[in-house]
Parts: sequence; C-alpha cells; structure tokens
Amino acid sequence: MTQHAHTNRLIDETSPYLLQHAHNPVDWYPWGSEALERARAEDKPILLSVGYSACHWCHVMERESFEDEDTAALMNEHFVNIKVDREERPDIDAIYMQAVQAMTQHGGWPMTVFLTPQGEPFYGGTYFPPEPRYGMPSFQQLLSAMSDTWRNRRDDVLTSARELTEHLVTAEQLKAGAGGLNERLLDQAASSIQQRFDPRYGGWGKAPKFPAPQTIDFLLRQYQRKGDETVRQQAEYTLLRMAHGGMYDQLGGGFHRYSVDEKWLVPHFEKMLYDNGQLARTYLHAYQLTGNTEYRRIVEETLDYIMREMTAPEGGYYAAQDADSEGVEGKFFVWTAAEVRQALGEDANLFAQIYDVTTRGNWEHTNILHLPRPIEDIARVTGQPVERLREVVERGKRTLFALREQRVHPQRDDKVLTNWNGLMLAAMADAGRVLDRQDYLESAQHNAEFVLTAMRVNGRLRHSYKDGQAKVEAFLSDYALYAEGLLTLYRATFELRWLQAARDLAEHMLAHFWDQEQGGFFQTSDEHETLIARPKDLFDEAVPSGNAVAAHVLLQLGALLGEPEYDRRARATIELVTSALQQYPSAFATMLNALDFALAVPREVAIMGEPRDAATQRLIDALDTRWLPNVIVAAAHPDDTAAAELVPLLRERPLRDGKATAYVCRSFVCNLPTTEPDEMLRQLDS
Repeated sequence: MTQHAHTNRLIDETSPYLLQHAHNPVDWYPWGSEALERARAEDKPILLSVGYSACHWCHVMERESFEDEDTAALMNEHFVNIKVDREERPDIDAIYMQAVQAMTQHGGWPMTVFLTPQGEPFYGGTYFPPEPRYGMPSFQQLLSAMSDTWRNRRDDVLTSARELTEHLVTAEQLKAGAGGLNERLLDQAASSIQQRFDPRYGGWGKAPKFPAPQTIDFLLRQYQRKGDETVRQQAEYTLLRMAHGGMYDQLGGGFHRYSVDEKWLVPHFEKMLYDNGQLARTYLHAYQLTGNTEYRRIVEETLDYIMREMTAPEGGYYAAQDADSEGVEGKFFVWTAAEVRQALGEDANLFAQIYDVTTRGNWEHTNILHLPRPIEDIARVTGQPVERLREVVERGKRTLFALREQRVHPQRDDKVLTNWNGLMLAAMADAGRVLDRQDYLESAQHNAEFVLTAMRVNGRLRHSYKDGQAKVEAFLSDYALYAEGLLTLYRATFELRWLQAARDLAEHMLAHFWDQEQGGFFQTSDEHETLIARPKDLFDEAVPSGNAVAAHVLLQLGALLGEPEYDRRARATIELVTSALQQYPSAFATMLNALDFALAVPREVAIMGEPRDAATQRLIDALDTRWLPNVIVAAAHPDDTAAAELVPLLRERPLRDGKATAYVCRSFVCNLPTTEPDEMLRQLDS
C-alpha cells in the first residue's frame, strides 16, 4: 500500500475488477449499506459505475478519468461513488442497465448512472471521454452538470427518478400469452431466424457479430424435428466461419468474446468462460449430429484451453482473460510477418498463405491468424499435397504457441462464478461422455465437488468465490445453470448424488424465486437484499436466460423423477414469453429450446446392468453416438434400491436373460426390453 498514492475501500474486496480500482484517487465504495447510508445522511447523489475485469473500455475510462486527480476531486466533492463488478452483482447491473437503455436507447460497459440517495436513477450512459468528442460532453462537464441539476432542479430530478423507477417495476410484470404452447411458435421462430441469416459470412445481423450458441442449437433441434436442410446449413456454415475466423484462437484454442467485423476476423480479444462453455457444447452437438471431425477438434481445443489456463487447483473454472496485455488490446495474440518468418523458417511461406499472414497485415499492421480458405484450395494453388500442408500447420502452431507463451499474458480474472461454472460443467461432462475423455469427466466431477462444498453455505449457493471466500447470495441463473450442469454430469456418470443435488437446487428455486402472482422466476430470491425493482431474467444475453434454463431443468427433472408439478411450473414459465417469442425469437433461443423439449413426445431410456460391465457400456456408448436433446436417460443396477426410489423409470426393470438391458419408453410406457444396442436405437427411431 505504501507504493500507492491512494488507497480506497475497494482494497478489502475480492473482485479483480474492484481491486483494479483500489488505488484510484476516487473515494470508491463497494455497493452496500455504508455507501447508501452516507448518501442519505449527506443528501448527496450517488455516482454508480459498473464494469467488469475484461472490459477494454472500462480500462480506458479508468486511465482517462478515474486515475485523474482533478476528475476524482470533482467526484469526491459532489457524489458518493460506488463501483460495482457486473459479474459479481448481475442484479444491480440488470436494474440500472434497463434504466440506461430506457433513457438513452442503448447500453454497455462501462456503465455510468446517477442515482438519488434512495437508489433511484435519474441520468445515465456508458463511456464518457475526458474531453468533449463524438457529440458527448467530457466526463468532468457531465459531473458538473449533474451536481448542478441535483442542487438547483431537485424537484425535476426526483420526479424523473420516480417515474423511471415505476417503469422499471412495471416492465417486469408479464402475463402468459394467449394460444398456449404449440409447434407453430417453433416454426415461426425458425422462419424469422432464417430470414436474418447472413449468407455471405454466416451468423445473424451486421457487425459487430456475436456468437449465438443457443440460436445454433435451436436450428440444429429444428433440423432434427423437421429435417429442414436450410436450417442445418445455416447452423453449420456459421459454426465453420466462427471456427476458422480470428474470433477463434487458432493457436491456443477457445473463443474470444465477439467479432468487431461481420467476417469473424477481428475479435474483441477478451475470452469469457460463458462463451466457451456454451460454444464447446454447441460444437459437440454438431459433431454428434453430423460426424464432422472439425467440430470435434474445436471442442477439444477449447476444453483443453480451459483445463490448461482457466481451471483453479480446487476445481473451479476462472471467469475470464483480459483483452489487453502490456496496455495494448490484442497484443498477446497477433503476429507480424517477420515474426512468423523468423519462427518457422522454410515452413513460413506456406503457413502464411494458410493463415493470411502478410507484410501489410490484416489488422493494424499486424496479423490475426485465421483460415480464410479451405486447405484444399491452398493445395491447388501451391501444388503441395494436403497432407504436407497439414504437417506445416501442426508444426507451425506448436512453434508459435511455444513462442507466444513467452509473451506477457493477458490478466486473468480468477474469480469463480457459479452460473458460468454451470455452463462449463455441462460442456466438460458432455464432452467427456461423448468423446471418451476421462480427463474432462474428472474435471467436471472435481468442479461439482468444489462448488457444492466451498460455494454452498447452510444449503444456499453463493454466486462468487475468490481467495477462499464465497460471496453474494446466489441468483436464479446460479441455481438454474448449475442444476443443468449437474443433470449433465448425472447423464455422463449415472451417479445418483448429482441427480439428487440438481433436484435440491430446483426445489430451492421453486421455494425462493418463484413469482406466486404472475408465474416465472425472479432473478433474486426472497432472501436477497431489497432493491428498487425485482427483475426477471427472461431473455438471453451473453448468458442464457435464467427462466429459460430453469424451465428446461424442471422439464428434465419432471420426466426423470415423475414429478408433474415440475412440468407444470416449467410450462407456466415458457407461457410468460410466448408473445415475445414470436416477435424476438433470437432473444429467446434458450426458451425456444425448452419449448422444443416441452412439445416433444417424451422419450426415456432405462439402462439396467452392472455399470462397469462391458455389455452395459455398449448400450450407453450406442446412445452417446447420437445427439438426443429430448431423450431422458437413466441407468442403474436392478438391485440399486436408492436409484429406483428416486427415479420411477428404473423401477421394476429386470435384466433380460441376465444381460444388460435397455428399456425404451414413451411417457413411462415401454417397448419390449432389449439387450442389443442396434435394436435399442431402432426403437428410439420408430
């Protein structure tokens, strides 16, 4: 601390983002009673600043304004200043982001919001520059204007704040749409998404382009449901363009946050756990559906990256890696032509043609490695055999990766977030099962053991963990996404403890998050701190909608455990957004996937046999060759009374001729049992 001219209250926090601001001259507070009480006692407005550790423009605004002594003096004199990590407090972020979007018609981070001492917003925006530009005032001008408005136009401020707060409260009040749940909703959504497809570069919309794993999953589901080749082609084309673009780390594996351009070339270079968890699972589904080994490569490279760089010794998965290193965005990831020539020698020219490395560069005089053309095209142009080119690629990637490891790495946000860990748990468990990667399964089990012990206090999950401290009461998405991950782990191992843990989390969701009046789930529980509004997490953002995942979890548990109340609550949740599904389908892709499950004819498979027996494993392996998103699978030995008690599907299912046996059922009405994998799959297809 003696090395710094300033140290504020953020020094006692664990969030890497808050700690980045602990030595600003700004008198920062974390969100809490101390700051709010001071604002009320001194009758000062609150300046709320929200961001996250891997946010490039958050770092820019810190350098330009929060480290500036004159700016800090203005902030300290006229405001109570609160800094929030949006990843640690998504409830606060959601409320005030909705307010900023209502005031300005756009949002983003860093987010800057001015509040009354009671926490009601009256003005807000995102990034503000240190000097007036782009039609925006300087941040100092804004501070002076807000202070003057608070002192001299108080009545106007309070009226505006009250009206905006009322809007935030009423915006959460949704009622079930008319018409119920039907396949027409799926058809309309698929048609709308197809119309927005970019046939040239893949994906949806113009720049910037974000990965849309839930939308791609939805299209793959619709291909399975109706055999529509168009939706499959759109999904696959997008997957390949993303995997071959600069948004994918061609050397180290894993995806960056999004593409700045429409071609998937130039990424926003931070890497987020939630993107990689979702995308790894979507590529795995595409691999199961098509058999294309390119998808398997992307899955394994992505999860290998997570194992190598983003896994804590205790088992948690870290949150993010920064976009910047040495203060420069993307510096860690890009190459000059000279660097490639020096590193690769005689392979350099071929490698450069394959990965579009030029002297001029493809981004700011450097090169982002990407694959603009199929390797077969390069073979035709160069006259080189494809196998020779593949050898050049593998040698070059190994050499450049080793060199890159010697660079200054981007900073890592090493907090562990329960909901994001649920996404990665599901990816690890699914990939371990499908790809026969025991290391992935062990990682998934280690993660589940860690989260369910270190991040659960008195039976309640915590949202965030760092430096031995589990903090912040968990939100809906924590319970829903982690329950989804546990169900996936049960499917991979058939260990009853994971199914029991998923059920426990679902019971807590129903008891403490359910809206008794309107249906659906609130983002916060009835045990959380009371804020100015209690939002519902209904549409997908970077992380899937908590309500959608909760609905999917309850549908799966209802089918597995024979609990009709779970099914009823899930359907009531989906019905809340049926009108919105028709208008904005891509914002509700996870809910559409839950709807697809709800409308499918329920199919269940019970595998009975000794788990370690080769015949039992052959039946399980045969199922793993297929992507079966709407099929429930349970397995146990016939003598396992605990499993039979919990899972009705496993009751009274004897072995046939003493051999491992499969029962293929619809709504618990089963076909003749079979010991043959091919017959089991035939029954599933019939």
